[in-house]
Order: sequence, then C-alpha cells, then structure tokens
Amino acid sequence: MATDSQPNQKLTIPLKTRIALSLISTFTDNAQRPDGSINRRYLRLFDFRASPNPKPINTVSSSDFVVDPSRDLWFRLYTPHVSGDSIPVVVFFHGGGFAFLSPNSYPYDNVCRRFARKLPAYVISVNYRLAPEHRYPAQYDDGFDVLKFLEENRDTVLPANADLSRCFLAGDSAGGNIAHNVSIRICRANFTAMKLIGLISIQPFFGGEERTEAEKVLVGMPLVSPDRTDWCWKALLPEGSNRDHEAANPSAGDISDLDYPETMVVVAGFDPLKDWQRSYYEWVKLNGKRATLIEYPNMFHAFYIFPELPESGQLIQRIKDFITERVASLSG
Repeated sequence: MATDSQPNQKLTIPLKTRIALSLISTFTDNAQRPDGSINRRYLRLFDFRASPNPKPINTVSSSDFVVDPSRDLWFRLYTPHVSGDSIPVVVFFHGGGFAFLSPNSYPYDNVCRRFARKLPAYVISVNYRLAPEHRYPAQYDDGFDVLKFLEENRDTVLPANADLSRCFLAGDSAGGNIAHNVSIRICRANFTAMKLIGLISIQPFFGGEERTEAEKVLVGMPLVSPDRTDWCWKALLPEGSNRDHEAANPSAGDISDLDYPETMVVVAGFDPLKDWQRSYYEWVKLNGKRATLIEYPNMFHAFYIFPELPESGQLIQRIKDFITERVASLSG
C-alpha cells in the first residue's frame, strides 16, 4: 500500500478544476430523463470531440479502426513515435458511468495521448456501447471483441514494434470495472499472440446494495453521489437485478483458478467509491493474486484527467513504474 501525502480534512480544488467539474456534473445530470433514458442530442452540444490525427503531435499520432460497424464498435490507436524494438500495448476503457463519453471526447483523447507519450506505450482506447440503450453485458462483450480483433489482426493493425505479449488493460471508473471483467474473459480464452501481464484499475466503479461509510460521509463530492451511481447501475444492470449483481460487486465472483494479471488499484481520499475500491483490492489478494494499492488522500473521483493537478502527473509516473516493473519481471 502506498500514499502520496497526509490527508486534508477538506477537499481543496483549484478554481479552474472546480468550474470544469461543475459543468460536467450539470450537463450529465440535465441529460438524464425521468424515464431513465438519456438525451443524447443535448449531450452532443457539450461533449466536444477530437478527430484522429495521423500527424504526430508531441510525438504521438492517432488513427481509428472499425471492428464492427453494426454496433459502432471501434477503437483509437495512439502511436508513440519512439525508438525501441518492443513497446508495450495498453488497452484502455474510458469512464463515464457506462453511459457517457467516448474515446474521442477531449478529456480522454488527451489522457490517452499523455499515456502514449509518457509511458511510452501503444494505447488502444475502446469505443464500447453505452447504457441505458445497451445494458450488461454489451460493454464487456465489446471490450473482449476488440481484444479478439487485435489477437486475430495484429499484423495489419499494430506496428511491428508493438508487443502484444506485453499487454496491459487499463480503465478509470466504469472503465476500470470493464477492464476487470474483460480480464476475466481473457483469462478464460486461448489467445496466443496476446499476453495480459498487468491491470491498471484507476478508481474503478464498483458497488453493492449496502451503503459504505464513504458513501454516507462523503456527501457533495464532485461527480459521484449515491443518486448518480444508483442511476448508472439501474441503467446498466439487467432488469430485476440489484447492485449485488456480479457486474457491480466483484466479490460475487471467484478468480482463484485464473491467471488473473497483477493489478494496480488507484484510490482517492475524497471519492465516495473508495471503500468499494479498497474491497476490490482486498478481494484480488484474497483470491491469491498480486495487487498494489496506490492512494491519493487529497484527491477526488477522476482527478487524473485534469493535467493542471500535480497528482495527475504523479499518477502517470506511477503507472509507468508499474509497467516497467511488470515488463522487467518477464526477463527476470
């Protein structure tokens, strides 16, 4: 377990970040209709998108690949223009409560560019189907199918120095949940080119029927509240299910017999979901798998997508260290 500083009693956020968080919350809340659907047309007015750019910007270029046009399944590949015979591959799942955002939303396009440049790694950001139009298990199906596509089309999609035998799954919030569930599917598949050697779980979105202490105490925190997370679970889970469904609560499952990848779990002190995230970390270890807990006691949910925060850069360095250590262990 690692922490980066002593916790504050009150969340302190720079004005620029506070304004951005307020706008994000307002737009997403207003897009939710009383009948449980989402006003996608309204959201598009504020969800600014970045186009792929084959021309390197800060040494990183990007391109889009279609996997299945019938379900709008595609991914964006971020290519770091760096030397090296064997560059790791990171498959990334964006956050947004299973219902919002996409790989080409500006915040996630920026995040994946930073990953590609600073890790460095080939980053594949997956455009999975969104709830409530597409419920469980659509998001997990899409994630797995992109990885299957990479396994089967590696030579036509990835550059020669992209090493699928050094593959990591990563995701934040809902994307962390998807990365976990897709990892389980990969462990049960018979892939040959792809070797999953690490899981980077950034403030994963898990839950359950019982309210945790953090959910009760951390009222008014940015982006996350019981009302918002309840809405997301209701939008995602099968009709008639509750939050103890295995999609929401990992402890309902068992990974002890799987070659589950070594996992890095990131938790923030002012995130109402932090108790669920710590429980996930403990559950991974209880199943006999290796896991590391990284804590940022003075941060909030999704803090790392705001590059103006020093902790954002610190986390990317921690991810780089994790990847470096996992790659080194293969030749050790």
